[in-house]
Amino acid sequence: MQRVQGGDEAALGALMERWELPVKAVIGRIVLNAGEAEELAQETFVRVWQQREKFRVGAEFRPWMFSIAVNLARNRLRWWRRRPEVSLEEWSETVDGGQKTENGLEIAERVVAVREAIAALPLDLREALVLFEYEQMSHAEIATTLGCTPKAVETRLYRAREKLRAPLARWLER
Repeated sequence: MQRVQGGDEAALGALMERWELPVKAVIGRIVLNAGEAEELAQETFVRVWQQREKFRVGAEFRPWMFSIAVNLARNRLRWWRRRPEVSLEEWSETVDGGQKTENGLEIAERVVAVREAIAALPLDLREALVLFEYEQMSHAEIATTLGCTPKAVETRLYRAREKLRAPLARWLER
């Protein structure tokens, strides 16, 4: 990131190569649309370049970059809410590809159930859960990314898990 701050475009390319898939995954799990995740990931790296002077030397890059990505995803969700003529189903594309196995149908059903249950969470709970469960970020990193305290992250994760219990009860019994 120090090279990027110095204006090295090749260093930005290396950052993009390293972080493109994790950024797309985080955004995709928040906006629930693969095409939009692709577009917003590119926008994230444009913002990384534009805001490179704001990055504090010695700070962790991942939470800083994910905060840009999460904010872009939030803004896109707000934009969609203001345009109700577009149905959620039109935007719902699969972010993760499913695999065929012996229990392929059951696995696919469980994946859909988890995806729908997470999509139904309030945005603040969904963001915290996605960053913790899918990105394995610490509470401190998530707090930095979302602009809250580690205790708030802990509370959001607790509430998210509580809200997921009922819709996923069938899968938790196993």
